[in-house]
Amino acid sequence: MSTVSFPGLGITVQVRSIAFHLFSWPIHWYGLIIAAGFMMAVIFCSRRAKRFGIEQDDIVDLLLYAVPLCILGARLYYIIFYMDRFRKADGTPDFAAMIRIWDGGLAIYGGIIAAIIVAAIFCKTRGISFFSLADLGSYGLLIGQLVGRWGNFVNVECYGGPTDLPWRMGIYETVNGITQYTEVHPTFLYESLWNLAGLLILAFAVEKHRKFDGQIFFSYMAWYGLGRAWIEGMRTDSLYFFSTGLRVSQVLAIIFCVVAAAVLVIQFRRPHSPEELWGNQMAARKAAQEKHESQEGEGEAT
Repeated sequence: MSTVSFPGLGITVQVRSIAFHLFSWPIHWYGLIIAAGFMMAVIFCSRRAKRFGIEQDDIVDLLLYAVPLCILGARLYYIIFYMDRFRKADGTPDFAAMIRIWDGGLAIYGGIIAAIIVAAIFCKTRGISFFSLADLGSYGLLIGQLVGRWGNFVNVECYGGPTDLPWRMGIYETVNGITQYTEVHPTFLYESLWNLAGLLILAFAVEKHRKFDGQIFFSYMAWYGLGRAWIEGMRTDSLYFFSTGLRVSQVLAIIFCVVAAAVLVIQFRRPHSPEELWGNQMAARKAAQEKHESQEGEGEAT
């Protein structure tokens, strides 16, 4: 159990990393929160799927491949840039530690990269518009991230440096074997709120003025990249490019933000028609098919 406080707000809570035990196996709050975020994302995307010309069955089929591969991608990303944590005393790789994913160690960018690759392959084999699916999937990523960050709160991790702001978070941190009280930036909260704002903007503003497939996806990349670049600079547990002082996630966030913003500018300079959207194409095909079936039914009746 850990004590976490927000002294400027007069809030103090006791948090546990383990929710309960199933027989002798500990069930962690982190896993339950991630699972809750995943289910919320699936439900939200399933209800909006038809707007993007995506069938709910396609979402279910995609998840069968995407979920395990995205977890693998998030883990590999973390291992690559934190390799020193996965070595034995003699310097050889500790493969057992690499497998123990329940001990923590997932990087969201690894999961996002894996998700993009899996989705691209899936769309190619199913004949689905990748960017239309990516638009829909962006909602799922934002929901998963805004909920999942509360798993970091329960684990008392992913926080920033010292601050005296009114919303500062008080924790007990162990440095060089000494436990001491410190007040830090609650960066997990910053990112959760940033993603919530992004979800609301994309779902209730950008989607209404959607001109081309990929508009929501690139808007998501620009929004998330901008926020992550800012928030990552505050964190004290960043992954670095090996022996350099460059933060991996911060560099990637800036690259994604700049590239996505450039794509949006280029696309908005081009003319677009509603017929370009995959969702509209699928709706037109379905309407034509229903009309054809109706005409055939009338012909058989006569």
